[in-house]
Amino acid sequence: MKENVNFSRFCDRFKAMDRDNNFSYEGKQALFDYLERLEEDTGEEEELDIIDLCCKYTEYESIEELKKEYDDIEDMDDLRDRTFVIEFDGGLIIQQF
Repeated sequence: MKENVNFSRFCDRFKAMDRDNNFSYEGKQALFDYLERLEEDTGEEEELDIIDLCCKYTEYESIEELKKEYDDIEDMDDLRDRTFVIEFDGGLIIQQF
């Protein structure tokens, strides 16, 4: 049985799992929008697993912040060549690689 989740419930799930600080409010909105588009594009429902999302994706305020952890990344094009990137006003979320 699948449950429909709106953005408010999505945020509530992060809080309930004590993962509220893994993503900013804007980051959660960008991730939620991405996951909804993914479901629409593939026609497959995703199961909401907060722990899995926190392990798969990381938010950064900027490419400069990300480059402190990934010093071999040259620029956004280089990053996009290596992983999936969600850009939003206030930062970016990458799929871990």
